[in-house]
Amino acid sequence: MHERRFHGNIVRLWAPERVALLEVEWVVRFCLEGINARTALDVGVGSGVFAEAFAKAGLEVSGIDPLPEIVEAAETFVPSGKYRQGIAESLPYPGASFDIVFLGHVLHETDHPLIPLQEAKRVARKRIVILEWPYRVEEQGPPIGERFKSEMVKGFLRQAGFTAIGRPVLSHMDLYLLDL
Repeated sequence: MHERRFHGNIVRLWAPERVALLEVEWVVRFCLEGINARTALDVGVGSGVFAEAFAKAGLEVSGIDPLPEIVEAAETFVPSGKYRQGIAESLPYPGASFDIVFLGHVLHETDHPLIPLQEAKRVARKRIVILEWPYRVEEQGPPIGERFKSEMVKGFLRQAGFTAIGRPVLSHMDLYLLDL
């Protein structure tokens, strides 16, 4: 399980050229649009780029990651959050714990993408947001063999029981909004 886990220098996740590709401000804006949210869970928190943005937007932020060194890094970069070690396939929270559950570049890292979607649905109250790398060869992000075509992601979402899939357009990322 988790054979495609992050391997590398956590600081490079904050590289300005990478952060610019993530379109963080737009992603957070779409996450919050049309709902009254107070809490967010950042699944696969990484260095905390999105956790920081959610906190700046006034949300109480929690984060989870399978690697203890990543959890420690997130605590260092975004000390206002509450972080735990754990996996997307088994979120250690009770049902309906968070207004927003954010899976940023997580599905392509899992062995069975349907399971984290089901878990996200279990712990979310209002919205689930999926951010993935587009299916194309690029210098940043995972190799093409670890990326999903949007049709595949939509298939996983339908299997998880989602029928209304919002797809705001970003310049560089694939974004999916799922309201509960």
